Amino acid sequence: MNQEVTAFIENINVPWQVEVSNRLRQMIHQAIPDVEERIQYKKPHFLKNGKYAAVITPSKDVINFMIFNVADLELPKGFEGPPERKWIKIRDGQSTDYEMLAKLLIQASSSL
Repeated sequence: MNQEVTAFIENINVPWQVEVSNRLRQMIHQAIPDVEERIQYKKPHFLKNGKYAAVITPSKDVINFMIFNVADLELPKGFEGPPERKWIKIRDGQSTDYEMLAKLLIQASSSL
């Protein structure tokens, strides 16, 4: 695990966002065992074979979780963005289906 990403998450000022970011990070590492992580554009990026797989972006009242390479996937309602990458907004108190997100991430990153 990249120490810069750890520091980034630890420095988020909203406790629920720290918890969600850590869960997403763990889920990404389980879904893509050889994932590389780094801070780029001031947020955690996760790469497989040097190509973007996912991004965690905290903002004022949500955590945006972006998955790349999704043009050929069937995504559930709630995802936004252009055809090649989509994100879902996770809010405080919202139940999040991490298993579903992991399955989508595995499918999306399989061709990277």
